[in-house]
Amino acid sequence: MTIAKAISRCARTALHAVRHRLLAWTRPATGSRVGSTVGDLTRTRAALVAENALLRHQLVVLQRQVGRPVFTPADRLRFILLARLVRGWRAVLLIVQPETLLHWHRQGIRLVWRTRSRGASQRPQVAPETVAAIQRLAAENRLWGAERIRGELLKVGIRVGKRTVQRHMRAARPPRPGGVGQTWATFLRNHAHETWACDFLQVVDRGFRSPFAFVVVELGSRRVVHVGATRHPTDAWVAQQLREATPFDQRPRFLIRDNDAKYGAAFARVAADSRITVLRTPIRAPRANASCERFLGSVRRECLDHLLVLGEGHLRRVLREYVAYFNAARPHQGIGQAIPDAPGPAPPSRSVAPIRAIPVLGGLHHDYRRAA
Repeated sequence: MTIAKAISRCARTALHAVRHRLLAWTRPATGSRVGSTVGDLTRTRAALVAENALLRHQLVVLQRQVGRPVFTPADRLRFILLARLVRGWRAVLLIVQPETLLHWHRQGIRLVWRTRSRGASQRPQVAPETVAAIQRLAAENRLWGAERIRGELLKVGIRVGKRTVQRHMRAARPPRPGGVGQTWATFLRNHAHETWACDFLQVVDRGFRSPFAFVVVELGSRRVVHVGATRHPTDAWVAQQLREATPFDQRPRFLIRDNDAKYGAAFARVAADSRITVLRTPIRAPRANASCERFLGSVRRECLDHLLVLGEGHLRRVLREYVAYFNAARPHQGIGQAIPDAPGPAPPSRSVAPIRAIPVLGGLHHDYRRAA
């Protein structure tokens, strides 16, 4: 049994060596013309024609341009088809690497399968009657969702998927129907005079410490209801600021805040005791609290960016003076250039009394009024 295995192994080795020698002999030679001619004598006419066509097309590509050859999609397809007919195609390639040709072949396979997959996954056509039924149910029943409409269609013998219903009901119903709900902007506009907003502003003082300013703004009039400053904004301190902002039952119906951890259990308890509904803004949505954010931007641009804050007490005094100017003298664009604490715009005057300037924050701003 061992002798038979040895003989079989030797026979396989000899056949492999002969096959390798024949392949090397029939492969197109690039160095010796004699060897190339002898090798071509053993090849078929079809193999020689294919090899000549592959070489001729490479010359055609080189003759089209002077610089680096550019291969069109048709050129790539011809190279791939001709290489399949040439036995030793790797040695015949002169202006392109074999790996490049294999890469083109893989790209072609991916393109074919992508085309086939796209054709197989096309959505089936929905009958116009079904589309009309979906849009009719969506228009006549504003409270129904896609699944509810799909159930009604099943009752009358129309079978469609949920995605199909969602896709066609948009034409008959806006994403946010006005009769069912309202956008955040609509809510703020409807409840502006009974809604407050609060937020924190971090400041850097002379000693590179970080005191915090806490402000409460009424959305309807843009009036700053309360302002405070501290270096340690704890939950108890924030709750105390809310108590000071709502004396004698002067409270809003809604209070907008962000998701800062400074608003803790004590703050929530004070708000609940005052019958204030706290509305938390979504995460990373500064526009949800746009009015308060706008006031904080005005404080920075018009006040804090031009002053050197000495400490917590200095910050508190500066903020109170700016808030007094903001509420009583500064026109606000959000309310039509009106003043938050003023009942309305001043009537036209023909007075010839001089206009005097009252400095604010050491002359950083001025309040202009007619002299009495």
